[in-house]
Amino acid sequence: MFIRQAQAPLRFFRTTPALRCPYLTDKFETKLVTELAGPDVLDLHDRLTDAGFRRSHHFVYKPLCDGCRACVPVRVPADEFVPSRSQRRIWRANEAVHAAVVPAMATSEQFALFSRYVAARHGDGDMADMDFDDYRAMTEESPVDTHLVEFRDGGPAGRLVGTCLIDALGSGLSAVYSFFDTRQPRRALGVYMVMWLIAEAARRRLPYVYLGYWISDSQKMAYKVRYRPIEALAPTGWERLA
Repeated sequence: MFIRQAQAPLRFFRTTPALRCPYLTDKFETKLVTELAGPDVLDLHDRLTDAGFRRSHHFVYKPLCDGCRACVPVRVPADEFVPSRSQRRIWRANEAVHAAVVPAMATSEQFALFSRYVAARHGDGDMADMDFDDYRAMTEESPVDTHLVEFRDGGPAGRLVGTCLIDALGSGLSAVYSFFDTRQPRRALGVYMVMWLIAEAARRRLPYVYLGYWISDSQKMAYKVRYRPIEALAPTGWERLA
């Protein structure tokens, strides 16, 4: 497959072999993949994100699974977001957290937190086998405007409790991957980090935060519709989901 772009070479896509789905146990996943490269890479990334693709390293992908459309791209309109009562409590509970946007450069401190998070939340997945070089590649290999957000307790020199890898787009911020300290579940740091991204997008006057794929039947992915209002990508375009 390919798409033609004005004043740019053809973009070629390939499909990956079918592998067991990491989210739905009875399904297999196939992805449509293309490389992010060329002088128009930022514009290409913007348009493919708007079309439901997600970035990983120098590539973007989109599920193209036989007989399954469970993965639904979702985004939050930043300036319309209204936190729920529980989300407001979570925001107040984390008022002492200091967030800083830093270059996308891997550190041993981040990797230690990442490893604990993956062991606690995704111990049976492929990420459980990642070493520091794998983490550094995930963090640093990007042809677009990519940064990390570090969340620290108590101030800029405090303990690292969360990290989010983000891409800046013309239409918003894309949350590529997030991880946090799971030893304090009542703080709901993951929820706080998403709300911080929404607030940051609004501060930058960017319209959306792209949260990736919502999968209603997956406990790991169903949480995304709790940020409202939220839009989903339908065959006819983006529509209000909730």
